[in-house]
Amino acid sequence: MGNALTLRPLGKTGLQVPALCIGCAELGNMPETFDYSVSEEQALTTIRTIFAGPIPFVDTAASYGDGESERRIGLVLRELGGLPAGFVLATKSDRDLTSGDFSGAQIRRSVERSLRLLGLERLQLCYLHDPEHIGFEKSMAPDGPVEVMRQLQAEGVIEHIGIAGGPIDMMTSFVETDLFSVAISHNRYTLLEREASPFWDVCQTHGVAAVNAAPYGSGILAKGPSAYPRYMYGQASEDMLKQAFALEKLCQEYEVPLAALALQFSLRDPRITSTIVGISKPERLEQTLALAQYSIPEELWLKVKDVTHA
Repeated sequence: MGNALTLRPLGKTGLQVPALCIGCAELGNMPETFDYSVSEEQALTTIRTIFAGPIPFVDTAASYGDGESERRIGLVLRELGGLPAGFVLATKSDRDLTSGDFSGAQIRRSVERSLRLLGLERLQLCYLHDPEHIGFEKSMAPDGPVEVMRQLQAEGVIEHIGIAGGPIDMMTSFVETDLFSVAISHNRYTLLEREASPFWDVCQTHGVAAVNAAPYGSGILAKGPSAYPRYMYGQASEDMLKQAFALEKLCQEYEVPLAALALQFSLRDPRITSTIVGISKPERLEQTLALAQYSIPEELWLKVKDVTHA
């Protein structure tokens, strides 16, 4: 399947991962976020397909469906007798979605629940998730989320800790502490948005593995702007829609799927170790692989620069 499946080091963790990572947010059944539901039967069938497939890097979070994504993954892992050999499963510790509690004690509870739902004794990789809800200073405070995650790492509960969040300035501050092995930025490095580009340079400087999530902008670059005029879980701006329609027209001229262009935009950046693509149906796994290796002429990449704010 080409370079997308070639294993490469995940920063300094010692783990080996491919350029593609399968995201499981949709499998937590989050219609308020994605505008559609995923039944338990569909989710379990999809998860079984993932763990029988050729992409051994899987991403979830405690907040996806408030534990539902992890619970469903855990059901399949129990069927399989544990995580299949060679797979890397990453999750994220979260605030309490009901009370908003984002204390160090809550992070420990979050990790303990993740272990219970997944049916695992330890987590290979766990990110501190969306710390923008309390900010950098409170995250780094004594007995706060970061300190507790480091304690959990020292206890052997978490092998490697990462940071996953939104605002690039805040994410940069976390990476510059040199406390994290992996960093996820989402929806900020796509054909329609380049905000995370300098962040990938910071990750490289600090030896942190860079992971890019949501290369389709949460759907507009997969389904097309007419079918799905939304970006980052909300209505896309007029400027983004204009660019998206221009990209769609270009792709039609070259007979290249817009989704292939969007996915390969991330895959072809040498600063990015892996790209997370969420899937909600079993067939999406093979479709994602096909998009990753779709032949795209260099001439099209040159024209992309003319219609986007590259």
